[in-house]
Amino acid sequence: MIAPSTISDNRKIRLVMSLRKSGIQDTDVLSAIERVPREHFIPDALSDQAYEDIAVPIGLGQTISQPFVVAKMTEALELSDLHKVLEIGTGTGYQACVLSKICRRVYTIERHRPLHEIAEANFKTLGLRNITTLCGDGMRGWPKIHNIEQAPFDRVIVTAAAREKPPTKLIEQLSVGGIMVAPVGRAGEQMLKRYKKESEDTWSVSDIMPVRFVPLLPDIATETSRETLCDESMVVA
Repeated sequence: MIAPSTISDNRKIRLVMSLRKSGIQDTDVLSAIERVPREHFIPDALSDQAYEDIAVPIGLGQTISQPFVVAKMTEALELSDLHKVLEIGTGTGYQACVLSKICRRVYTIERHRPLHEIAEANFKTLGLRNITTLCGDGMRGWPKIHNIEQAPFDRVIVTAAAREKPPTKLIEQLSVGGIMVAPVGRAGEQMLKRYKKESEDTWSVSDIMPVRFVPLLPDIATETSRETLCDESMVVA
């Protein structure tokens, strides 16, 4: 009998090879995908789909993104180990974990408290010490906490779709020379875009590819508990 860990490793290798064939060229990104155990971030009932190149539901109407989309967004950020990254939309933490393998530090905001709690538990289990989490309104950017300002950020990644353009506060919190990757547009018309802040007043913008993301929404969502999320995840599965 083949051990489950061996099966998982083989599926992971096939996924990385598939991403390379699909055009992902950054070796740091491919290495990060290979090193991150995606099964930790999805419901147990869907663990057999951990290394399929598909989005997976995680409850509360949210999904963990398709690995190709995660890899493409990460590659577009052009990360180095000196960068400080702001992520909007933690989910259960998969994208943040991939980022953490490449950059210096990740600050990530999730509006759904049950997902935020699961992400924090995942980061603790995996011993990730360069990720700081917050349950809050990501459209407002990273707040000053205990009179400490973390902005500006070298990179910003948004994992939910704004209607017309990224929120003004996120633009303000990106450093000059920094890059933001974010989906923009209404459902069925979304485009993943790359923004580069050339100066305080000027931007260059380029299209990456059509995508499908949940909408970017304000405020903290109203859920009752982590247990409610677990129940819903099982129903979705």
